[in-house]
Amino acid sequence: MKVKVNDNVLVITGKYKGKQGKVLKTDPTGRRVIVEGVNIVHKHEKARKANEPSRIVTEEAPIDVSNVEVVCDKCQQATRVGHAIVDGKKIRVCKKCGAPLDKAYVKKAKKAEATPEAAPKKRTRKRTQKAEAENKD
Repeated sequence: MKVKVNDNVLVITGKYKGKQGKVLKTDPTGRRVIVEGVNIVHKHEKARKANEPSRIVTEEAPIDVSNVEVVCDKCQQATRVGHAIVDGKKIRVCKKCGAPLDKAYVKKAKKAEATPEAAPKKRTRKRTQKAEAENKD
């Protein structure tokens, strides 16, 4: 299954076609996923104690994984999932733009881009700085 928990997905068939949501739970053996705000069902809950009221509860029911597509964070389009090997690890990538879909790898890539390999600032004592300033004059 190429869909993971916390992925943003688009429903491509059925009653909720076109609706986007976050994956709350996956069931790989049954090939089903629960998507936030999709496939809402009403369940009748009977009172179990004397002071507790009976009620109707709304919750998300599972839908088949073949009815959803992962939405790429970079290009904001529903896409099939491809795989690539980066730094010796197999990661999921967007087939349209090639951006990584795995959240952990995206954070690492952003951190690596944000901090270029620059030499750390050299520390000098105040006495040395004053001496250098006097020598320049």
